[in-house]
Amino acid sequence: MRAVIVYESLFGNTREIADAIREGVKEAHPDAEVECVAVADALPERIGPTDLLVVGGPTHMRGMTTGMSRKMGLKSEEKDAEKEERAFVPEEGAEGPGVRDWFHDTLPKAHTGTHAAAAFDTRADMRLAGAAAGGIARRLRGHGYELVAEPEGFIIEDTEGPLREGERDRARAWGAALQVA
Repeated sequence: MRAVIVYESLFGNTREIADAIREGVKEAHPDAEVECVAVADALPERIGPTDLLVVGGPTHMRGMTTGMSRKMGLKSEEKDAEKEERAFVPEEGAEGPGVRDWFHDTLPKAHTGTHAAAAFDTRADMRLAGAAAGGIARRLRGHGYELVAEPEGFIIEDTEGPLREGERDRARAWGAALQVA
């Protein structure tokens, strides 16, 4: 089995969840080849044929990020870091393309056969925060993939994190539960 987890991450939280999902898939399928790939590096030839494609990203403005929301989020966090006199360290590639762009510009349509997929996001636990996972799931289906799990959200404590306690373990369990037909 070959699984690829494509993620978009601005401050490292979504990358941490992607890595935990990778661990879970590997626990459930010890002989599987499982790779986490940042969205900027998720070229069709790198993804290649997969038995399971998992895609995730942060939630911005109640949905998937846009170029503008990423810039605004990074700028806001940079200002907060300056005020608090702490380091501002965004994730490598944070200003690059996001998952939304990747679906539009890069991910090819799935070929015939079963193409298992799953969607996840990171989000704040606040009223009207929204979720990106549903939009990711819709785009996966639109590209010919079959969802093997309901879209899942993992909670961060603040816009730049950290992850809520226990979310990494929950992501590992979710990854282990993903079944490929």
